[in-house]
Amino acid sequence: MMRLWRLLVYARRYAVQAVSAVALAAGVGALDAYRVLLIGPIFDNVLNPHAATARANETNMLGAIGQRWHISVTPQMLLPHFLPIKNDWGVIAFALVAATLLKGICDYAGTYLANYAGFGMITDLRNDLYEGMLRRSVSFFQRHTTGTLLSALITDIERVQYATSTILSDFLQQICTLIFMALVVVALGHRLAWVLLLFIPIAIGSVVRIGRDVRRTTRRGQDKLADIQNILHETITGNRIVKAFNMEFWELVRFRQAAKRLFRANLRVVRAQAITSPLMDFIGAVAIAALLWIGRNEIGHGAMQVGTFFAFIVALFKLYDPIRRFGQYYNSFQQAAGASAAIFNFLDDQDEVQEAKHPQTLKPFHDRIALENVSFCYREQDANREGPRVVLENVDLTIHRGEVVALVGPSGAGKSTLVNLVPRFFDVTGGRIRIDGCDVREVSLASLRAQIGKVTQETILFNDTVRNNIAYGQPDVAFARVEAAAKAALAHEFILKMPEGYDTAIGEKGFRLSGGERQRLAIARAILKNAPVLILDEATSALDAESEALVQEALGNLMAGRTVIVIAHRLSTVRRANRIAVLEQGRITAIGSHEELLQTSPTYQKLYRLQFMDIGEGNGSHHGDAEPGIAAALTAQAVETIETGKSQR
Repeated sequence: MMRLWRLLVYARRYAVQAVSAVALAAGVGALDAYRVLLIGPIFDNVLNPHAATARANETNMLGAIGQRWHISVTPQMLLPHFLPIKNDWGVIAFALVAATLLKGICDYAGTYLANYAGFGMITDLRNDLYEGMLRRSVSFFQRHTTGTLLSALITDIERVQYATSTILSDFLQQICTLIFMALVVVALGHRLAWVLLLFIPIAIGSVVRIGRDVRRTTRRGQDKLADIQNILHETITGNRIVKAFNMEFWELVRFRQAAKRLFRANLRVVRAQAITSPLMDFIGAVAIAALLWIGRNEIGHGAMQVGTFFAFIVALFKLYDPIRRFGQYYNSFQQAAGASAAIFNFLDDQDEVQEAKHPQTLKPFHDRIALENVSFCYREQDANREGPRVVLENVDLTIHRGEVVALVGPSGAGKSTLVNLVPRFFDVTGGRIRIDGCDVREVSLASLRAQIGKVTQETILFNDTVRNNIAYGQPDVAFARVEAAAKAALAHEFILKMPEGYDTAIGEKGFRLSGGERQRLAIARAILKNAPVLILDEATSALDAESEALVQEALGNLMAGRTVIVIAHRLSTVRRANRIAVLEQGRITAIGSHEELLQTSPTYQKLYRLQFMDIGEGNGSHHGDAEPGIAAALTAQAVETIETGKSQR
């Protein structure tokens, strides 16, 4: 119920539409009850050949109501006095047509306004959820699969939307109909109406119990649907790997198993829901049968006219219809409550990277980046260790403006984690990072990240045009600047060869381009951003020799005049560094120039020997044709080593 209340809080912006919808729903209920009241006079006044006698008889329907409430009621009182209609038939016919017309108008307007408020409320909720996800730190996306997030944004929201728009609109009308029909039943039935009180606890108790089962089974079904969406995302985005490993059958089996689990979960929901309508029908039938038996005795003793009793029965059926539907409404609201659990769990999730309450605006970078005794560990427990897994420990590193610092080390040493701490993708768990003397945790995330550009091994491009990918985040930038950035990234020539040039759509993740072309577009994007600090994370590790040569030249244009942190294994990238830091097991074990580390760092010597061993073998098999980017980085010592290896072979 708290979750449902939180959903209704979103309706505050649509209070006018919601209140109007309630008022119109009340009008629908009142006019429906008004039409039922006309049934008695039709039988007792219009169709009765002894209408005059019936009108004089205080036991007709209107007279009975008037006697009960101590007022004089006649058919003519149902219409305004200015209408020139004096006979009973004219009064009732006009009242019936007018009530039906007004009810239709109220029904249409009320349904529209209720859905307006419902859809508006859900649109705001979906926007808040998406915004909340976008602003979460990287660790949030590591904890939750893509399928789970998509399920919350699409499937869970759709289920809540159905309950708060379509179902809520119908519910408002039915609850108002119930109230007014209850008044008619009490007014016409007297003591007969009190028989219904015996069945109310049974009906409510049954609906509540069934609703709990529906909510529980609905949440399980949503989880199973999230599993399917996750499988779909993995197989569609990784379709090349699936085909390369000939795993279509395996993925098909995995999908069918997930679909079967969803099928069973949906059947459990149906089993819980399907019992509601038959149960309410049975309870209603027993109640109506009892009232018919009692009503027959009332008519037999002259305590009630036939027309009055017939109107009472019609009102009873009208009263029963909302009660029968309440089970379905309750189930729908319980489904919405179950679906909203994941939504509000995501909204309430406490992010690990929190912006300061009153953050400073980081001024343009001009001095240094200082990592002071920095430590980092993932908060999730490692199954093979006691306590969290430590990734970085007591790291001290200062990077001056205009300096290029390279990070090298074996896989898992913490290089990527270290550079991800600078733009606060994660927060340090010990020590601090300062830029120009300001702790990055005390400045706004927007001003911090505006000064940092990043090019990674995994190039992220969007299913949009070349121009929009280069100008990502700057839709109004002049085309001349986009073109200049592309030229600096050596991408202009291949872009012009595309069917529509800069307006060519490149497909999802840029799959219509080669790896080198994608990387050069990413570099052009970073050039256009013109951030003073640049992070290169394995930017050339996945490229062939020719592509790497072009990308290296583009990177040279990008790095000019910037402060750069480089993660790379290839010397073609490391050779540009002023200093090289060696990371091992989360610690910096050595720092210096290439020549210094060859003399002082065993780890760097090992990495160096392994890389040049591969290059030497490559030269032997290709008749001396060295990889262009690597050859440019070879020192005299490396050339001598390789030539010695050739002569020995």
